[in-house]
Amino acid sequence: MTKRVYFVAHGGTVQGVGFRYFTRKRARAYGLTGWCRNTTDNKVEGEAQGEESSVEKLMKDVDEGPSGATVVKLTQEARDAIADEAEFTVRH
Repeated sequence: MTKRVYFVAHGGTVQGVGFRYFTRKRARAYGLTGWCRNTTDNKVEGEAQGEESSVEKLMKDVDEGPSGATVVKLTQEARDAIADEAEFTVRH
C-alpha cells in the first residue's frame, strides 16, 4: 500500500550536517519519492511516498539523522499520495 508522510525534523542540529542529502540517499535506496528542504527556523521538512514499510524505515533513519546531527523530535503527518512523482529531491 502506498503511503505519503509529511515530516519535520526538529534539532538540536539538523542543518549544516548533510541531513537533506542523507535523507535523499536513504529515500532513493528504499525506492521512495518526495522531497526535503531546510526551513528558515533551523528544521528539515519533507514528504516521502512509497510502500508503507519503506516509508517507516526512512522515518526511523530521519529520526536518527546522519552523524553530526541531533534530532530532538520528529513529527509526522499523513498526506494524500501524489500520482506520477518520479524521484526524491532536495529542494532549496
